[in-house]
Order: sequence, then structure tokens, then C-alpha cells
Amino acid sequence: MAKFCCFGSEAAGRASASSGKGKGCQGQVKVSYGFSLVRGKTNHPMEDFHVAELAEVKGNELGLFAIYDGHLGDTVPAYLQKNLFPNILNEEEFWTHPDRALTKAYEKTDQAILSHTPDLGPGGSTAVTAILINGRKLWVANVGDSRAVLLKGGEAIQMSIDHDPNVERGAIENRGGFVSNMPGDVPRVCGQLAVSRAFGDRNLKSLLKSEPDVTVEDIDHTAELVVLASDGVWKVMNNREAVDVVKRFKDPQTAAKQLIGEAVKRDSKDDISCVVVRFKM
Repeated sequence: MAKFCCFGSEAAGRASASSGKGKGCQGQVKVSYGFSLVRGKTNHPMEDFHVAELAEVKGNELGLFAIYDGHLGDTVPAYLQKNLFPNILNEEEFWTHPDRALTKAYEKTDQAILSHTPDLGPGGSTAVTAILINGRKLWVANVGDSRAVLLKGGEAIQMSIDHDPNVERGAIENRGGFVSNMPGDVPRVCGQLAVSRAFGDRNLKSLLKSEPDVTVEDIDHTAELVVLASDGVWKVMNNREAVDVVKRFKDPQTAAKQLIGEAVKRDSKDDISCVVVRFKM
């Protein structure tokens, strides 16, 4: 089991809203992060969870950042918060082929969730994870519509893929399902779920994949920051608008709070969560 050694972190408690920050160094790169989460205007409990920490593992410096956006309860995202990163780091290939390790760990974690369904219930969760390795490489993996956007060279680079049922309609139909805009005004798998990939969701699992899309970017002097956020942000603003809000604030916790405040101002009704990570050489 990977041993986590976290440092430089402060957090305010989890309730209807929470926030926190931390900082450290990875080689020549100074890393600072902040996070903020706010419960939406719906009647259910908060279903967004996050990870934001710096760790030392096997002599390597890691930044571990994630957003998990649950649905039909908070048990699956809570499980991911506790187990997904340890599962990734326990993969033998993580240090040599991170892309393979991420894919295997996502799928093994989903199988573990399904095997615990009596305890975890019928719900599910999206996930977007970002791993910064020794201040040099940023690996992002995701299922669902939580998103990671990197500001590098002045460009807003989306490192995740939104898994839209319309885009994967053919695969869903080939497995015996369908995509419908009823009820509501967004495409849903069998009229129920607005993403085509997710953890959990036992009742729809034969139609859904938990295989992540995986991307990597070099972190150099042109990389300024990365934003991870749930769809409570992306429903009301695009990538460029989000990074334009965030880059105005040097303190990443303040930036995260401001981004959520802007989403609320734009009438986002969902749970909203984000992690902002800044790089400085």
C-alpha cells in the first residue's frame, strides 16, 4: 500500500460548503493549491467530493488532485475519495506506464464498487483525477463530465473528455440501451443518466464503461495552472471563461472560491466543486 506523506495543507470542514489550501515544492517547481465546494440548490445532501494533497511516494514527489461528482447518493464518490488514488499508486506499472496503470486502476475500482453494491447502494459518480509527478508531468484521467483544464502558453487546454451519451450513442445502442432527451432537455442513457461513463450505477452498468480517457502534458515555465471542477461549473461557463476567472487571483483558494461564486452568479443549481493548482518555477 502506498504511504502518503502530506504537507502544507489547510482545510475548512465539510458541510454545505468547504474550502482549503496547501503548498509545497516539486524539484524546481513551487506548487500551491486551493479547493472550494458548495452544496447546490437541490434537496439531496452534498454529493461532490475532492482530493487535494501533496505526497511523497517511493522517493517521488506527487500532487494528487481529484473531483468526484456523485449521483443517487454520496456513497460512491466517498468511496472513490478514499480508494481511487491508493489503487492507482499500487499498480505495478504506475512508474513506468502511468496510462496503463490509470486505466487498470479505474476499472478495478469500479469492479470493487459493484461488488460492494449492497453497502454502497445503486448510485454512481464521475471522476477526474490529476497526478503531478516530480513537477514535470501532469497525468489526467476521467470518466463522466467532471473536467480538467490546463492554462499553458496562454491557452486553455481541456485535458479531459466529457462523456456525453449522444457522442457514445452507437456503443450504448449496440449494448441494448438507448439515449433519450426525455425527461428534461439533456441526453440521458435510458432516460436516466446524463453521462455515458461512470463508476457504479449497477442498474445501468451493462451500458456504461468505467474506462477512462487519459492524457498527459509537460509542466514547464509556460504552464500556469490547472482547474478541476464538476459540471456545476461547466454547465454555466466554458473553459476560457473559467481560467480567466481563476488566473486573476494568485492565491488558489481565493481563485477556487471566486470560480464557484461566478458559477452561482450564473445560476448554477448543482453541487459545485473545484480544485485550482498553480505552478511557479
